[in-house]
Amino acid sequence: MPLTCSAKGCQDPAAWSLLWNNPKIHSPERRKTWLACENHRDSLGDFLRARGFLRDVEPVEPGSAADG
Repeated sequence: MPLTCSAKGCQDPAAWSLLWNNPKIHSPERRKTWLACENHRDSLGDFLRARGFLRDVEPVEPGSAADG
């Protein structure tokens, strides 16, 4: 099953993993993953960045899985 973008209503293939955590509820080493297509990388990243949640952005590797 191909990985798809996490943006609401988007079914495009994921090209980026946005790694984040909420420091109020997650331990510092914990990373949650949102997947983003090319079109939603910036908007999803901006949402997470505005809240201080974004930790890293990495390209999706073929055959990789995300923990959502």
